Amino acid sequence: MDLLALAKASALAAGRLQREFFDKEVEVRHKGEIDLVTEIDIKSEKLIVDILKSSGIPVLGEEEARTEPVGRYWLVDPLDGTTNYAHRFPWFAPSIALMEDKQPILGVIYHVMLDELFWAERGQGAYLNGKRLKVSQINDLNNAVLATGFPYQIHEDPVKVVGAFHDFLVKAQGVRRAGAAALDLAYVACGRLDGFWEPYLKPWDTAAGILLVEEAGGKVTNYLGEPYDPFQNHIVASNGLIHEEMTKIASKYVP
Repeated sequence: MDLLALAKASALAAGRLQREFFDKEVEVRHKGEIDLVTEIDIKSEKLIVDILKSSGIPVLGEEEARTEPVGRYWLVDPLDGTTNYAHRFPWFAPSIALMEDKQPILGVIYHVMLDELFWAERGQGAYLNGKRLKVSQINDLNNAVLATGFPYQIHEDPVKVVGAFHDFLVKAQGVRRAGAAALDLAYVACGRLDGFWEPYLKPWDTAAGILLVEEAGGKVTNYLGEPYDPFQNHIVASNGLIHEEMTKIASKYVP
């Protein structure tokens, strides 16, 4: 069975559903104080799971599907950027990874509103709509454009999050905060962004994206510069050339 084709098909199916309902009223409920879920999250996950289950591989999904994260399994975020979607801000994506224990071996991210399909397989490179990706060549943080996000629990303890944001903001050429970590990582992989950092992400937020970055020649660690897996709670991803500068800042703000 072609597992990459299966993952692509599931991401595209979810994307079609999300485009169909993008300008319509959808049911929204709160999972936390500012953490949302829409009916489209649930429907998208069901679509994805229904397609992936033909592989016989269990699925760990954000909303409903569950399995233990061991061995081989799918890790699914049906709609990364739910808050954006609920507010009709067109920056969101299904993100699907095939895992071996804690490491992604296949990843697909679909930028729905731009019809951009990103994918990677371990050892096979990263691609956007069939074109091989390569990270940027910016080698100075002063000339870099970075991305980040703010965790849902930022209201409880904003000091470290805001501190890191301040330090990167005054050092980098620019910082973007668009609200979907999967797309931020995909954009690092294709060279549109030079680096990304964020605390308190979930495994399904980063699994596909970190494989894209690594297969495009970039580097991914935690804030301390140590090896990263999606089950850790702080991440730095970059083109590799500015990574040491980024972890020097991030390491002061380990959550």
